[in-house]
Amino acid sequence: MSLVFGGDYNPEQWTRDTWLDDVRLMREAGVNLVTLGVFSWGLVETSDGVFDFGWLDDIVELLHENGVGINLATPTAAPPSWLHTAHPEILPFDADLYQQPPGGRNAWCPSSPVFRSYAVRVAGRLAMRYGQHPAVKLWHVGNELGGGNARCYCDVSADAFRRWLAERHGTVEAVNQAWGTAFWGHRFNDWSEILPPRGKHGAPNPGLFIDYERYSSDALMRAYLAEREVIQRFSDVPVTTNFMVGPGAQVVDYSRWAPHTDLVANDHYTLVDDPDRAIELACAGDRMRGMSAGRRPWLLMEHSTGGPSWQQRNRAKDPGEIARNALAHVARGSDGAMFFQWRASTAGAEQFHSAMLPHAGTRSRVWREVVELGGHLKALDEVAGSRVEPARAAMVVDDEAGWYLQHGLKPHRGLRYGRELRAWHKALWQRQVLLDLVRPDADLSGYDLVLVPTLIMVDDAVASRLAAVPQRGGTLVVTYLSGICDPTGRVRTGGYPGAFRDVLGVWADEFYPLQTEESVSLSDGGVVRDWTERVVVDDADVVLSYTSSSLAGGPAVTRRAVGAGAAWYVSAQLPGSSIEAVADRLIAETELARTVVAPAGLEAVRRIGDDAAYLFLINHRDEPVEVEAAGLDLLTDEKVGPATQIPAGGVRVVRTPRETEASTSGRA
Repeated sequence: MSLVFGGDYNPEQWTRDTWLDDVRLMREAGVNLVTLGVFSWGLVETSDGVFDFGWLDDIVELLHENGVGINLATPTAAPPSWLHTAHPEILPFDADLYQQPPGGRNAWCPSSPVFRSYAVRVAGRLAMRYGQHPAVKLWHVGNELGGGNARCYCDVSADAFRRWLAERHGTVEAVNQAWGTAFWGHRFNDWSEILPPRGKHGAPNPGLFIDYERYSSDALMRAYLAEREVIQRFSDVPVTTNFMVGPGAQVVDYSRWAPHTDLVANDHYTLVDDPDRAIELACAGDRMRGMSAGRRPWLLMEHSTGGPSWQQRNRAKDPGEIARNALAHVARGSDGAMFFQWRASTAGAEQFHSAMLPHAGTRSRVWREVVELGGHLKALDEVAGSRVEPARAAMVVDDEAGWYLQHGLKPHRGLRYGRELRAWHKALWQRQVLLDLVRPDADLSGYDLVLVPTLIMVDDAVASRLAAVPQRGGTLVVTYLSGICDPTGRVRTGGYPGAFRDVLGVWADEFYPLQTEESVSLSDGGVVRDWTERVVVDDADVVLSYTSSSLAGGPAVTRRAVGAGAAWYVSAQLPGSSIEAVADRLIAETELARTVVAPAGLEAVRRIGDDAAYLFLINHRDEPVEVEAAGLDLLTDEKVGPATQIPAGGVRVVRTPRETEASTSGRA
């Protein structure tokens, strides 16, 4: 078993002489897997039912002869021009019923039976031809499903939505009840009266909105499953697709897709203007690990050697950042690092997207760092198949809650779901405390600390499981705008935070979102600038209070003892300093072990294999950091410790015998 290293390869853009140069350089860099065929539909099916596999046969054999495995993609992300010309009805419509023109990616309606028939046909022909080829190591359905066509509002989609509603609710009257259509008198008498939430400027019924989001995610997943099914008729090779998972609400609910993939895979791109992009990367990796059944290794399918072409100011990465980014993903559970793309394009929409082999060629710094990274991953081959050590802290993350929070007439229409996720994850990342990001229905029994940020929608079963955390001796932390609504979008009456009032011992009767120029001070000296609430304490201790405005003297953060455990409520959008202070207390009370004791900016994660543990130490600081760690640094093949220094911007991966792994963890 080896760690994967490579990227998207588009040989159709180049001459055959360039192909020979490519495979030579792939060997030099240590590339062992490339994604092939992602955007090649119009080149393998040149017209309706006319297939030309000659060029693809040749490149498959060339890669195989040179020891490069293939992640073979179905090309359905980019329908050919002949298909759009013959069947313009497959193009998706936006909420204002404007039809997307051809020429982009994923330019098809997920509910279109016409598109589905063509997509399944080309996927099947590829599987028939290459399903047993020894070079094919992985199947890759489409590309970034959910990008560009996550929502379609056409009449075909409307019909499919009605069928979906019938399966989910059973009757029209059940829909009326779930959505509360008595409001504004919008009661339905027949399925035909129900339409998607069209129009961008109105206030759609919240129940209609959230059900259409769910339907859209399911419709796109069914398109994936249709291609997956035809591939599996002809091939036993694992099948996956590349998610687009970050800390916030995703365009589709990939966590529900994950069980339908043989290997969970992700595309992740850092933002040049994000000062905490290394932490955002870690948050995404922790979320991917939470999606993988049994915490099995996942795969980074795409990231970049520099700025992606879609960013506003497309700047290169700093020296050493390519390796830090790639190895941070590996540290958090990826069994490799792949890029978009292998060779930088000279034409087309993404001609300025960074690549493993940039426009400047092999004389460039990027190429030197890519070759160095290939060597690092080869040195870490024994890490493949190992799993990230079990975390004792978890954060509950739910895309449906994110969709609901960010749309419609909410008390604060500028809130983004990812804000609290990132803020609390950052506090633990800075303290080298591992955090799993998990679905609401995940098994929480192994976690001593469970964070619940802005989980605005929750069902009774999930609320009960979360309430059981402090009852069994754990610690539960719930933030504002959690537990407010049930899964239909109906508000839970009796005071906020609805489903969590009893376990928290507090409730709020009013929201107090702050205006643009307003701020409220806290008893720890922090300042709140966005969200506050008027909280009533029934049975809890006040940890932080508001000290200004009409809320002065009222609780901002509370803690209720529940047996041997505790339930905290955070009613304000706390500043970073206040979150850090609360995090320190949570870590101390729960006795969470730090992976190492180090200053903020030193990322530390441990993976556990059958016979050894692997401590990843990634220094994002501008000066060296020293930690207590002893063993063999796999990247340099040198023994280190008992104190190990990680150079500024450097990485060490220290192997230790598995039985000593617990002794290397620090305490807060």
